[in-house]
Amino acid sequence: MNANSVTADSNKSATSSGTSKRIIFGRFMLPDMNEYPCQVSSIDADGAKLLSDHTVEPGTPIIAYLDDIGRVDGKMEEAVEDGFYVSFNLTGRRRERMERRLEWFETSDPEERRDDRFAPKDSASQITLNDGREYPCEVIDISVSGASIKTSVLPSIGTYLSLGRMRGRVVRFTADGIAIEFMSQLEPANLADHAVL
Repeated sequence: MNANSVTADSNKSATSSGTSKRIIFGRFMLPDMNEYPCQVSSIDADGAKLLSDHTVEPGTPIIAYLDDIGRVDGKMEEAVEDGFYVSFNLTGRRRERMERRLEWFETSDPEERRDDRFAPKDSASQITLNDGREYPCEVIDISVSGASIKTSVLPSIGTYLSLGRMRGRVVRFTADGIAIEFMSQLEPANLADHAVL
């Protein structure tokens, strides 16, 4: 692992090398669009060990959605005890963003990360579909990786759209509308600025 590696464990004390041990939950999606829950055993910019009861074949493309980390695309490399190892294909700026994200996760206070979801004072916004149709919506909350919005329009899961100035796609339905995952993660320090759509 590199310098910005995180080992997840129920013990939240720091190791002698300064690496934080915190539990990271998430889910991963396979090419057939089925999703399965997982827990991160360890993660760095090269890949992650995911704990899961679901068996995945080596070479299978995987999209992982990890709490506090966001979306990461990778490939199943090998089986490990209680799960498997996923390698990330991150280069250039994408790798730099991941390293910054892991560094922030390692050094931030867990209580601070609970406030990742930000409720904007002005929640009125709009979604724009690829064909140009626009619909008003209300932003329930926003985080570095996506937003939950209230809307009467329910595009199918996987639909790409724009929420205000931010590009994303629909990842699930909610009680009031849809959840959107942004194509590019926002920087945690600038989250409040991006919440004004």
